[in-house]
Amino acid sequence: MKITRIYTGADGESHFENIEIPLEPGGNFGRLSEIFPVTGMIFRETGADYDYDWHPAPRRQFIIMLDAGVEITVGDGTQRVIEAGEILLAEDTTGRGHLSRAINNRPRKSICITLD
Repeated sequence: MKITRIYTGADGESHFENIEIPLEPGGNFGRLSEIFPVTGMIFRETGADYDYDWHPAPRRQFIIMLDAGVEITVGDGTQRVIEAGEILLAEDTTGRGHLSRAINNRPRKSICITLD
């Protein structure tokens, strides 16, 4: 399963990385990943005018986009749109962080699964 990761590099700036979560045969359950220890879950809704200035992630967390995407700009200037149904692993908890902005003038519902 492919997901997008944001992390803080040695330069103190945030960067994107594509990572693959390995899946193994799980019998009748399909293919499964290893169990990730998590600490909580947050349901979130952001408005159609959401435009958040530079900020580090508040904690390590998976963010699952439910019904709309978000445009992310990382410290090296690269932009990506994380679409509905995609997963972001936010790990840029130090440094300048990233920009987040609503796209297509749509509100967005997401789920944050906290890792620490």
